Amino acid sequence: MPTVSVKRDLLFQALGKTYTDEEFDELCFEFGLELDEITTEREQISREQGDCKASGASEVVLYKIDVPANRYDLLCLEGIARGLQVFKDKMEAPRYRRVSPASGEPQRLLVTSETAAVRPHAVAAVLRDITFTQERYDSFIELQEKLHQNVCRKRTLVAIGTHDLDTVCGPFTYTAKLPADIHFRPLNQTQEFTAVELMSLYKTDSHLRHYLHIIEDKPAYPVIYDSNGVVLSMPPIINGDHSKISLKTKNVFVECTATDLTKAKIVLDMMVTMFSEYCAEPFTVEGAEVVSPDGSTYMYPELAYRTETLSSEFINRKVGINESTERIAGLLTKMCLRSQPTGAGDQIQVEIPPTRSDVIHACDIMEDAAMAYGFNNIPRTTPGTYTVANQYPLNKLTELLRQDLAAAGFTEALNFALCSQEDITDKLRKKLFETRAAHIANPKTAEFQVARTTLLPGLLKTIAANRKMPLPLKLFEISDVVLKDETKDVGARNSRRLCAVFYHRSPGFEVIHGLLDRAMQLLEVAPARGTGYHIQAADDSTFFPGRCAEVFVCGVSVGRLGVLHPDVIQRFELTMPCSALEMDLEPFLGCHSEVLLTHDVPLQEVLHHRFVEVPVPASTRTVFGDLGTAAGLRALNEFLAPRSYIEGFLASSADTEVLGAIPADCPPPPALCHALRWYRHTRSLGAGCGLPAARRRYVLEAE
Repeated sequence: MPTVSVKRDLLFQALGKTYTDEEFDELCFEFGLELDEITTEREQISREQGDCKASGASEVVLYKIDVPANRYDLLCLEGIARGLQVFKDKMEAPRYRRVSPASGEPQRLLVTSETAAVRPHAVAAVLRDITFTQERYDSFIELQEKLHQNVCRKRTLVAIGTHDLDTVCGPFTYTAKLPADIHFRPLNQTQEFTAVELMSLYKTDSHLRHYLHIIEDKPAYPVIYDSNGVVLSMPPIINGDHSKISLKTKNVFVECTATDLTKAKIVLDMMVTMFSEYCAEPFTVEGAEVVSPDGSTYMYPELAYRTETLSSEFINRKVGINESTERIAGLLTKMCLRSQPTGAGDQIQVEIPPTRSDVIHACDIMEDAAMAYGFNNIPRTTPGTYTVANQYPLNKLTELLRQDLAAAGFTEALNFALCSQEDITDKLRKKLFETRAAHIANPKTAEFQVARTTLLPGLLKTIAANRKMPLPLKLFEISDVVLKDETKDVGARNSRRLCAVFYHRSPGFEVIHGLLDRAMQLLEVAPARGTGYHIQAADDSTFFPGRCAEVFVCGVSVGRLGVLHPDVIQRFELTMPCSALEMDLEPFLGCHSEVLLTHDVPLQEVLHHRFVEVPVPASTRTVFGDLGTAAGLRALNEFLAPRSYIEGFLASSADTEVLGAIPADCPPPPALCHALRWYRHTRSLGAGCGLPAARRRYVLEAE
């Protein structure tokens, strides 16, 4: 989540009210924000750079507010203050308008065909007769940076340029030129540079060097000129110094160049709507004309309002409340979504302003209604469905094996799920086609090119990084590998594996073999051909010839163990022999780790587990009444409403005792949800062996 720093006093001034820290924290929570930290500039610099750097820093209190990542309208003080004022009914949500210039001719931005190979899109607008103060100027610059880091994806999708319109002369031209042909004086520099010289200059700049890669490999660089040939900017790197804005700037020309036109429109709308309140005519933006290479013209900013219609029943059902159509329309209006009942049943017409690009679905509107209602005000209700949680069987088996393998003297390792292509091929003496590996389409580093198909490379790299540790090194890992599988809708599946290695001066094959025997003992698989497990000699290029065996369980191969080949040892930069075991755990559950949710998950333990068979009870009379009657079950239901079990929040033999008093053919009906929940859960406990004794008797003798 982005964090926005605002000066507390300026924010309270904009809100027209002073809050305590606790009150403002609560207000933020109600509005869907989070007050992350209360600090000062001095304290912040002292913490990050030391006390010596903090001398002379401001003591003004700063609020650091966490903002949802898709709420671009809350990335500056102006947006936060405006949203909170509408939320508190202190003002109506403003209507943003695009107006024509007083001169009658809008500013024009001509886009040439040369930009198609670099950044093909551009949009523009003008903030006319704006008044800056130091605080407004700082907020204006900070909003650009926040948008660059967020929706602009560090300028790769969109780059924003702001210019003093009175220092340049339209129409403007957006084109692309050879780097050596671009000459201008960049922002805050005293001399002119070519684009080639600028790229070299900014390679050491702590801020701009992160953006050079976007265009440095392109044959031509994008650039914007005015009609006199003055360079406004070289997006997405730097603006020209000639047109830089200052506190005295009255007219701001805003341009956005982009690889994504939709994102460019959103960014332009955010920039101009947030600061249009400081224009001579608040909340108005002067349109600019953009001429595309094919000659078609477009007016920006669009400032498009759109309407959606949804029912109050939908919102009530999804949120879990029961409010009137008028009330829900009022809640949405508090969230800057002007709403009103249509008069046709419970339909509500919602107007979505250009500042709310995050609203793309009815569920987004429903979420805003829930936020305005107050999450803490939503009544608690008993769910309409009943479920009993169970640990995923494969994870349960994994946890049990981890504990026992650690008890056997092996240390658990946890490695990355991605690895290099070399790790699973050349280093293991395998061919690429043998691996069935899923490849990453655009790997950012050579270390993460494919999803691992075996756990062995990760453990060997762990040993290589810990060679100075005392010998022997005994490591294991139980985790997933990814294998191509054409039967899956995504073309691959996860497979849970167990891998263990023993690294010492001698190979230690007997240690790994012993670990296999112990694992099979824990899995309750007897050593026998056909019905149990056995090993037999196998050939595998990863292992030393004649020192490799394949593991079979019930006639099916589940893995291999053996002494690693010397070439494998050397390629992982190891110097001593190593034995390894790797096998698939899923056959021991009789299922894959990926089971369709529409199917029951098979549990091996369910085969041995039996719910308690409830005989005809000796007595149905209890302290709650006769549980063979509807009145007795209702009394039990009322008793269990605030309780999990008969004697509180822990199961005891009192539960199985009372359960035995309920006839097997007369379980609690669905309407008695508390009794039914307790009934099903108590039955799943079995005969109740090991449960604490009841503190009193609940079942009475039969009459």
